[in-house]
Amino acid sequence: MGLKSLKKQRRIQVVALAAVALVVSTALIGYAMRDGINFFRSPSQVVEAPPSPNETFRIGGLVEEGSLVRGQGHEISFSVTDGGASVPVVFEGVLPDLFDENQGMVGTGRYVDGVFRATEILAKHDETYMPKEVIDALKEQGVYEDPNAGS
Repeated sequence: MGLKSLKKQRRIQVVALAAVALVVSTALIGYAMRDGINFFRSPSQVVEAPPSPNETFRIGGLVEEGSLVRGQGHEISFSVTDGGASVPVVFEGVLPDLFDENQGMVGTGRYVDGVFRATEILAKHDETYMPKEVIDALKEQGVYEDPNAGS
């Protein structure tokens, strides 16, 4: 067996390995998508058509005024609203700095027994930022005010 055929065999192995890696990564992405990992819903959509308890999705809206309760330990509960409906949220962990009542937020988690159990909470990055999906959901309910409208 000469050096040339050894190089050729090596190249075939590398190509085969790359093909396998591509198939595996595609399958993983497909699996994550099938899980609807980042499927976004507004509070109104969650109330109208509650997702199954094992489905992970994102919910977004405004933190409802007067609903924020910091419980024992790290548990925090509050309601997220889009003006049309409110969904109670329970979260264990550290909230982002800009998290506050009447502020935009997006949470990732599951809806179990009428409560959204969040694994992650994201607050808007600054005073004017709000995720596009949240703005769309608020506009749909007619409660969105453009922060730049007055300027």
